Amino acid sequence: MSDAKTLGIGDAAPDFTLKGIGLKEVSLRDFRGKTVVVLFYPLDWTPG
Repeated sequence: MSDAKTLGIGDAAPDFTLKGIGLKEVSLRDFRGKTVVVLFYPLDWTPG
C-alpha cells in the first residue's frame, strides 16, 4: 500500500524517477529550481 496524499496548490511535488527516451532514468530532483512540465502518454502511443 502506498502513502499517497493529495497535493494542494503551491505544494512541492514528491520526487520520482521515470525511464525516458532511450530508457535513461530521469528524476524530478534533477530539475530542482526549474519549471517542469511532465507529460504521460498512453502506452499505445509508443512503438513496441
